[in-house]
Amino acid sequence: MVLVRGPLLYRLTLWAVVTAAYSGNVTERCMQDTKAFLWELHQDSPSPYAALMYDAFGKIGSDVKGGNTNRPGSLQECLSVQGPSFSGQYCQVFLKQDPVQYFVGICVPDSCDEDEVQTMVVYEMFQKGHTSLIPPFPSILVAQSTQGIFMTHCLSNTATPDLSAVTCLFVCCAMVAVPLAATVLIAIIKWQLKRELNQVSETDDNHREDSEENSWVYSCLQAFSIQRSSQGVLSWTGTRASYSSLNGVRILSLLWIICGHTIQLSAWNNLDNDKRWKETVDRNPLYVFAFSGPVYLAVDTFLLLGGLLSAKSLLGSIQKSDDKLSICLVVSYLFKRFKRVQPLHLFIICLAIGFFSVVHRGTFWFIAEDEILNCKKYWWSNLLLVNNLLTITDICAPWTWYLSLDFQFYATTPLLVYLYRLNKGLLVAIAAVLLVLSSVTSAVLTAFLHLPVHQPTTLAYKSYFQYYYNKPYTRYGPYLIGILSGIFMTTKKNNLIRLQWQAALGWFTSLSVMAVLVGLAYVLREVPAQASAPHALYQGLHRPLWALTVAWIVLACEEGYGGFVDRLLSLSLWVPLSNISFACYLIHPILIIIYNGKQETPIHYTDINFFYLFIGHTALTLVVGYVLTVLVEKPYLFLKGKNTKYQN
Repeated sequence: MVLVRGPLLYRLTLWAVVTAAYSGNVTERCMQDTKAFLWELHQDSPSPYAALMYDAFGKIGSDVKGGNTNRPGSLQECLSVQGPSFSGQYCQVFLKQDPVQYFVGICVPDSCDEDEVQTMVVYEMFQKGHTSLIPPFPSILVAQSTQGIFMTHCLSNTATPDLSAVTCLFVCCAMVAVPLAATVLIAIIKWQLKRELNQVSETDDNHREDSEENSWVYSCLQAFSIQRSSQGVLSWTGTRASYSSLNGVRILSLLWIICGHTIQLSAWNNLDNDKRWKETVDRNPLYVFAFSGPVYLAVDTFLLLGGLLSAKSLLGSIQKSDDKLSICLVVSYLFKRFKRVQPLHLFIICLAIGFFSVVHRGTFWFIAEDEILNCKKYWWSNLLLVNNLLTITDICAPWTWYLSLDFQFYATTPLLVYLYRLNKGLLVAIAAVLLVLSSVTSAVLTAFLHLPVHQPTTLAYKSYFQYYYNKPYTRYGPYLIGILSGIFMTTKKNNLIRLQWQAALGWFTSLSVMAVLVGLAYVLREVPAQASAPHALYQGLHRPLWALTVAWIVLACEEGYGGFVDRLLSLSLWVPLSNISFACYLIHPILIIIYNGKQETPIHYTDINFFYLFIGHTALTLVVGYVLTVLVEKPYLFLKGKNTKYQN
């Protein structure tokens, strides 16, 4: 329900407010403290606390036409207020003046709760003389002068985590403490063995060391110790057999995603010139790496790589199992993936609930608040890896939808490999049907729901996220192409590319298709009111075509026709970054959300400002990603069963 206030409807007097207070809407203490503050404002020399409270109120700034509509005021100034019988409390009033939605920061006595503050706002109590402290935008800037009040939200001075937040903090601390403790214990054991070297015979010592290292407890300690989990993480060496070009593709795609998130998570709430940002960035292909046009084609690149490596991994496991694809092998294959993904994934979920609950709120803490609520309600969908089936606004840690989608597609790899071993023609036929179904579904949804063909810069197109963006029936194409590419590249006996002209034609076609896909997204950026064949056709084809072009690049590099591109993508620099890329993908949105949420003033978009933000977020992401890789991700990969002999 939207409450309405404004000069066009009514103007209540202070007497009416007092009457409302005594009728039970506002407590006497809240009313007395608020009246004391307002009384001070009418004095020739107001008390210092009243001046601070007044100064902390959000004021109308310049460039409203450019998007500077939010009036955050000053959170810290408000919290520093010490009145005669109360402290300052910072609240945000969310308003709408068609077509503008914005919030105003106000400073009120801490004796008032949110409902009381909203009541006083509706009854226009916050005035200095005959001027409202929460004035609407003038008609010269906004045609509609009536303000609609959506809600009032007050930020607490102290963080009070509930049981779920405390539990999540405990889980996070335990998951970090176990590797640290294992590291210390392994160091002590090694030191004791070394000290005993001079006290026992060499035979006895070797027997003792073998006994220690063959024990299951010792194996677990080794797996969780930093001495073991950090080995090779920062290694710069790679092998051609492991498709070295994939490291470069993976990291460049990750950087593309971090750049997009850096701007996306700011553009939705934090910018003071978002309209000018849209005018500059939204329609310019040069900003395709900065949340413009088809910015998240990098996700389709990830899906392609996931399919390629899943097929390669399964075929390698089959070869080691006497060329047999058994049920046990498939179960083991899926469990290893689950063990690979879930420990760090669930750590991130607990971190979002626990850490966001104890950090002092900032002026722009909206996204963090949403994350806390969604994760408390829908954490189970992350545990079961089905959160992509929920509406995007309900997903806990929305960027983790990719993990669920990837695991669901990963589970289809054994079936396609089985079909390949059974009959190659049957595999091609079924794969073609699945690819066509995925493309047709995307096209039909776009036509009937009037979806944009690019990532929307606002949440205005909810159906895009609800029915299309993260759903398996629309995103399977790139992963399927990855599986087929993995099967081909793993089992081929001869190179596909044999002549220079074939390589030249392939490169020309691949790069041309990439350029056309990016350019068409800007040509078709306007969403038509009726079904559009060009929009539907583009939506149905652009992701599989993008995946095909990337698959060609990988194939050309592996067969020796990559030239400069292969040398770039196979740089040793990408190897250690690739080793920590999973942790970097999961942690970087949390770092961005914390940074944005703790801001007290809006961020002004300029290219140089956000370039520096991107560099800063990336650097911090790499550091934290390395720590999480060593402490949380790697130990569970090295953990063996009780009956499995540990290999050091």
